[in-house]
Amino acid sequence: MIKKGIILAGGRGTRMSPLTKAVNKQLLPIYDKPLIFYPLSILMLANIKDILIIVNKGQLNQYKKILPNGNNLGIKITYLEQNKPRGLPDAFVIGEKFIGKENVAMILGDNFFYGQNLTTKLIENTRLNRGARVVLHKVSRPELFGVAKVNKNNKIISIKEKPKKYLSDLAITGLYFFDNKVVKYAKKLKPSKRGEVEIVDLLNFYRLEKQLSADLIGRGGAWLDTGSIEDFYKTSAFVSAIENRQGFKIACLEEIALNKKWVKKKQVQESIKFYGNCEYSNYLKKLIN
Repeated sequence: MIKKGIILAGGRGTRMSPLTKAVNKQLLPIYDKPLIFYPLSILMLANIKDILIIVNKGQLNQYKKILPNGNNLGIKITYLEQNKPRGLPDAFVIGEKFIGKENVAMILGDNFFYGQNLTTKLIENTRLNRGARVVLHKVSRPELFGVAKVNKNNKIISIKEKPKKYLSDLAITGLYFFDNKVVKYAKKLKPSKRGEVEIVDLLNFYRLEKQLSADLIGRGGAWLDTGSIEDFYKTSAFVSAIENRQGFKIACLEEIALNKKWVKKKQVQESIKFYGNCEYSNYLKKLIN
């Protein structure tokens, strides 16, 4: 079982400048919650309670103001700083001590997932013992993404970053599950022309050993990457539409913790006090009354 998870919340967020000059992108709001709540909720739904959040140097205090240590959620949050963006696989080098001898999941801090049977799928993926698994999602413009070609056994047979020629319409999302070899492989990587180590190169270690499998988010699910201003607002509109129509909140961390019996009503009351008089608090009050 995978019991540890990493959220990579560093990066410069240049595509969203000037907004991101003063504030880390993952602390900007997607509708009524900071973006970081959404990837964190995904790890919590997967029953992962030991979480490392990797942030940019100098931005640690901003995160600790909103997510101090996870006590109020029945989870444990550790923070580490990244001096500068060195590519996604760098997370496993930075987090080597945190990972120890265990398997690990990683989600990118700007990824948004939503779907009916998502929790079941997530928990299934944490049962990974060896190899690596990548979550894929069908897209209409594969040339904008890293894509994977999959055989009928759901093994990934080839990967290409932003292919000019059609290879597949299955985009590699920012959610990955790895066995413990990931640390060893991440250390072997050499930077690409961009000057960063590439996730595709890391995945290829597993692919060459026929140890790379895929999990597909079906038509009922949604994956949104909030990398640009336009995508950011589309995601906000999506969350707003669903929450207002159905009356429940997406990525309400306290609700997930309460449903999983990781916390009691008393901790939720403390969260209400912490957030103050706002819509989010009103929702929490309804949960416990």
